[in-house]
Amino acid sequence: MILSGQTIKQFIHDEIISIIPYKDVSIQPASIDLCLGKHFLVVDDMSTLYLSVDKSASYHEMQVTDGGVVTIPPKTFMLGTTLEQIRLPDHLTAFVEGRSSVGRLGVFIQNAGWIDPGFSGQITLELFNANRVPVQLKVGMRVCQLVIAQVDQATEGYSGKYLFQEGATPSRVYMDREEDK
Repeated sequence: MILSGQTIKQFIHDEIISIIPYKDVSIQPASIDLCLGKHFLVVDDMSTLYLSVDKSASYHEMQVTDGGVVTIPPKTFMLGTTLEQIRLPDHLTAFVEGRSSVGRLGVFIQNAGWIDPGFSGQITLELFNANRVPVQLKVGMRVCQLVIAQVDQATEGYSGKYLFQEGATPSRVYMDREEDK
């Protein structure tokens, strides 16, 4: 069951969910808007010949000040982060959807999959400018929606490699253990 905006607001008030900083204006009918953070990563294409699931890539790091602008060149992929730190309890999960108004500029905003129950940290966003011209986004603007849903029973909670991440966090797929069960 997807939580309504009223339930999200109540859960934040009751400290069941934590979203910091929190603004009432961010509550939507069935989600809460999240804002673009200050930290960005772009693959260093001069030192990275290819991306591999076996090792970490090299990145250029960018910090943008509050209210500053990040320019995403045409056909460019970069990692960003939410301004907000979130914490979900063991009985709620979430996923990120880009805001339609930003998508209509040609910017796709995703997060790689679900946000597991028990997750705590900033959310890394995958940003792609599908346009043929650069697109500028402002740090602190609402760029995506967090849709929160209840799982059918409480879980043991997330304890993976992205727990407590801060800032844009690159792939850690090379840390996966692919074991037969």
